[in-house]
Amino acid sequence: MRTAEIERNTKETRIRLRLNLDGEGKGEVKTGIGFFDHMLELLKKHALIDLDVACEGDLDVDYHHTVEDVGLVFGQALNEALGERRGITRYGFASVPMDEALCETSIDLGGRPYVVFITPKKHLMVRDFEVKLLEEFFRSVSVEGRLNVHTREIYGDETHHVCEGIFKSFARALRQAVAADPREKGVPSSKGVL
Repeated sequence: MRTAEIERNTKETRIRLRLNLDGEGKGEVKTGIGFFDHMLELLKKHALIDLDVACEGDLDVDYHHTVEDVGLVFGQALNEALGERRGITRYGFASVPMDEALCETSIDLGGRPYVVFITPKKHLMVRDFEVKLLEEFFRSVSVEGRLNVHTREIYGDETHHVCEGIFKSFARALRQAVAADPREKGVPSSKGVL
């Protein structure tokens, strides 16, 4: 089983996260931020990973620390669960429609962190949640998980739908990238390591 359990405690957040890459989309997510919980629920369901997240953050200050730190811990768990990354597909891509919105994500689990996050709605709000925080989440995941994430809104009108499209496309791309490749006997890199 490709699993990990991580705890992170700082003056800003207290996080406990469990991850199973070979799960069924089960688990409980509680960060104290309703919209962010909704995005993480989409992630676990569409990536078919089991994910438990319990976070107590300084929400009286801002949502930033909670979103960023959950991303860091998720990235750490992803990296640990992948191990040497032997036999994985490595790359993943998904284009996901969500009503009038269309979003796509490409992922490379090649060991190098980088994020491209393209949406003109970056500084808009969904209720009291700024879309820019999703970019911070993916940046944290990328750094600690050692992966490239390129995600973009191709088009869309409703900000909530765009955010859902981004997370669903990320989830489907991740599901593809972490999947076993039956033809890959080692590490999927000409360097021999990832």
